Amino acid sequence: MELLTGFLVGLLGSFHCIGMCGPIAIALPKSKNLLASRLLYNLGRVITYSILGLLFGLLGERLEMFGLQRIISITLGVIIILSVLTPAAYRIRISQNLGLYNGVTLLKSYFAKMFKSHSMASMLVIGLLNGLLPCGFVYIGITGAIAVGSAVNGMLFMAMFGLGTFPIMLGASLIGSFVNLNIRQKLTRLLPAFSIILAIIFILRGLNLGIPYISPKLEQKPAGEEVICH
Repeated sequence: MELLTGFLVGLLGSFHCIGMCGPIAIALPKSKNLLASRLLYNLGRVITYSILGLLFGLLGERLEMFGLQRIISITLGVIIILSVLTPAAYRIRISQNLGLYNGVTLLKSYFAKMFKSHSMASMLVIGLLNGLLPCGFVYIGITGAIAVGSAVNGMLFMAMFGLGTFPIMLGASLIGSFVNLNIRQKLTRLLPAFSIILAIIFILRGLNLGIPYISPKLEQKPAGEEVICH
């Protein structure tokens, strides 16, 4: 269920990605083997997402050890709702205060170097770097990786997220902006609603209501509980 959720977040979020990362995908350097180069680019993104999932899943695993699994799930759900309801101007200001745009400037310099090369390796590196660009839906994916409470599951969650973005982003990198602008705009309007639905699922999961798949009973270990081996 969690892996399917990761895939769906990526699939629906990919229509948002077309607007954010589409220009990079469309402007990729020409290569003799077009399909292989574009597959490498998208593979690079999936690898970066998987590594992020591993790191943040490990964070969730460590927090779960302190008996915070339910609190984490509810908190992440609330954060997603607040991020959707926060006006764009405030989100931009928060990003500036966190120094995210400084990181983007650094990434742009690396992008420029890679775009001058037409090698297959550069395509993979561009994809790896692309996965680090600030993106609201990647952040939602990361919250999911934290919520699953496991390094391995966090990695798998974000890998499925990346695979969800694969079809649309591969299409964009191969034949340009093939999705009608009007369709993209309509789907983009649905993304906040989808984010809130996902946030509600996280909150319900944390409430431990015993609802199969949606809010299963979670075994919460008291903080500092000692494991006794016989």
